[in-house]
Amino acid sequence: MDLRIGIAHMQKEVNLEMADDFDLSGFKSNLEEVSKNETSIVWLTDINGREVGIPGNKIGYVEIGIQDSGRTVGFS
Repeated sequence: MDLRIGIAHMQKEVNLEMADDFDLSGFKSNLEEVSKNETSIVWLTDINGREVGIPGNKIGYVEIGIQDSGRTVGFS
């Protein structure tokens, strides 16, 4: 599963590839809670073990998608 998170006042998005057993409903409810608190941070760990902390009040949007198995590499 792919997560793309837009951060306020930043041009780049945070892109994470999550494990297949990622708790999506828990993630959504956690986002709702941290967005209410000025000092909360959302911590995520991707499939490579990289940990990313994002201030909840700075999250502009979250895009959730299924991994596309037909990704191409190179020129077509």
